[in-house]
Amino acid sequence: MNIAEAIRTEAAASRFQISRQAYTDPAVYQLEMDRIFSHCWLYVGHSTEIEKPGDFKTRTLADRSVIFLKDRNGSIRCFLNVCPHRGAQVCRLSEGNARSFSCIYHGWIFENTGKSLSIAEPETYPPNFGEGGRNDLVPVPRFEEYRGFWFVNFDRKAQSLRDYLGDACDYIDVIVDQAATEMHIVGKAQEYSARANWKLLAENSTDILHVEALHPTYLDLVATNSGGAMKRGKMLGKCVDLGNGHSVIERQATYGRPIAQWISLWGDDAKAEIDAIYDRLVKMYGEERAIRMARYSRNLLIFPNLVINDIMSITVRSFQPKAADYMEVNVWALAPKEEIGTPALERRLSNFLEFLGPGGFATPDDIEALESCQRAALSAREAPWNDLSKGFDPKSADKVGDTKDELPQRAFWRGWQARLLSTGA
Repeated sequence: MNIAEAIRTEAAASRFQISRQAYTDPAVYQLEMDRIFSHCWLYVGHSTEIEKPGDFKTRTLADRSVIFLKDRNGSIRCFLNVCPHRGAQVCRLSEGNARSFSCIYHGWIFENTGKSLSIAEPETYPPNFGEGGRNDLVPVPRFEEYRGFWFVNFDRKAQSLRDYLGDACDYIDVIVDQAATEMHIVGKAQEYSARANWKLLAENSTDILHVEALHPTYLDLVATNSGGAMKRGKMLGKCVDLGNGHSVIERQATYGRPIAQWISLWGDDAKAEIDAIYDRLVKMYGEERAIRMARYSRNLLIFPNLVINDIMSITVRSFQPKAADYMEVNVWALAPKEEIGTPALERRLSNFLEFLGPGGFATPDDIEALESCQRAALSAREAPWNDLSKGFDPKSADKVGDTKDELPQRAFWRGWQARLLSTGA
């Protein structure tokens, strides 16, 4: 398909449309892997997942296997999971703790700093064979961190992570600063997949409009737990185009938040705890920012495939495209480290599992909706356009909108198109 024609706008009708072929065309998927996933910053993991020297996780980013680890000296590193000898994967485990890695093919051994320790029959190689680190594990081209979140970029010439995140940093700060100590990944990833294009999940992650229609059972549960009628319709807040394809919805929360909005279901002891948390936030950051942290929720999309949901709990979601019609999803719970072993963490994880876990009230509904969209996009050739016009005014900058506008989706697609049309990618 023609990428320049994938987005269609009609100023007279205030219409913003996306070609459904963009979700189904294998050639578009290949172009995305080349021009988006090989050049954008991709989330690989959180520093608290690898707390001890030797801890490691293997992850797949843009079809590349990598080893995310803390080395013997306490430095966090990321290597391509490939032996420099004949290309076998050096590490075949998903996680663990190791001082070294041994390739199963010919027995080459590597320290967790990446340095080569042993090669098979070294006497048969030239004397200078290992000079310049040529036998060492190969680090990813770019590897940078913001507030405990580590990212990889396979483009050595890419802008810095901080510049790439841009205005999204403020929203990450609002989330991370809720902790008195630091934010911590709780437990392991929850993993699932969807037979749908990855862009459908990117759209869904900042779409508040669908909640009332798709998740009514959960809204009824929230209303019961909150001790009152659930507020429907317009929500107090805004959605923002943050640039570079990133976007956020920040809105007043109508449910319990462990930081720091109490509901009667949690009892009086929890109220005292949550009031103390709120007082701490006010003391540290002032009342205006404390209200934003405690009483407002955020759905933050970092282009192309990272979502941080700071809603009834905090979740980190990364989704990896595997084909035009298939993706794999990992979701982690994030919490203040001081909550470990306390009832506060139990409340937070209960919220996480109820709504955002693979078996919760939201995720199965969302996956069914996305797979339905994928099936329809492939079959309905006579209806070739998706509509993302809600809140669209072609005369405006289209940078800030109401919470249920489709502005975040338009921001994503503009970023998508700019990347695919870029000759510098």
